[in-house]
Amino acid sequence: MNPAMWISKTGVQAQDAKLQAIANNLANVNTVGFKRDRVMFEDLFYQVERQPGAQAEDGSASPTGVQLGNGTRLVGTQKVFTTGSLQQTGQNLDVAIVGQGFLQVEGPDGKPAYTRAGQLQINADGKLVNAKGQKLQPEITIPANATSINISEDGTVAATLAGSSTPSQLGQLKLANFANPTGLLALGDNLYQETAASGAANEGTAGVDGLGTIKQGALEGSNVQVVEEMVDMIAAQRTYEMNTKVLSAADNMLQYLSQAVR
Repeated sequence: MNPAMWISKTGVQAQDAKLQAIANNLANVNTVGFKRDRVMFEDLFYQVERQPGAQAEDGSASPTGVQLGNGTRLVGTQKVFTTGSLQQTGQNLDVAIVGQGFLQVEGPDGKPAYTRAGQLQINADGKLVNAKGQKLQPEITIPANATSINISEDGTVAATLAGSSTPSQLGQLKLANFANPTGLLALGDNLYQETAASGAANEGTAGVDGLGTIKQGALEGSNVQVVEEMVDMIAAQRTYEMNTKVLSAADNMLQYLSQAVR
């Protein structure tokens, strides 16, 4: 088989993977706290027919050698943790993280999970939970007779109770950060889990030691830029087409060769 056909096949697969990532980014353009994915590629091994600097028959040194590539492959995907735009909601239990850090919740398997989505709610037991009903860690209980709730920039949660004009402090939202956030495992449902690549969670107070602050009454939108994704989509489509044209050209060359040697 013509090596160009195999190489073009790897190019087609690479652009198909890139298009899948773009499709997921665009699908989540309105998902609170979503971080866009980008794909990373690397070239495959090279067929070295002559080493650079090797001695030629006339005794001279080859300045470049002969190295023929064998295509490309997907080497990884990366979450881009740039901050999304803030959306003012006016809801007391909506919080946005301005800067680095994640809210910690009780994960689906009992392990800690981390999220940037701050759509908080109160469950039947008065506990603060996320949109999936998972309890925030550390747990914070809101009394049933609370008339207003205030969340400060450092995460302190206070409530004014019925019959009182003085707010009572109920607890504090803690943030967690990682040495390598891109190494987190994406679970879906706006959740991440730590891995060996991300490093252990470093828990702290909002606004301290590089952690972001908490803004009440706002949500962090997706950091997907639609125009950029559309440009990437068009580029991926054109590159896909070029690779299929190479496949077609290599096939035509093989057909011509088989006819010529008959």
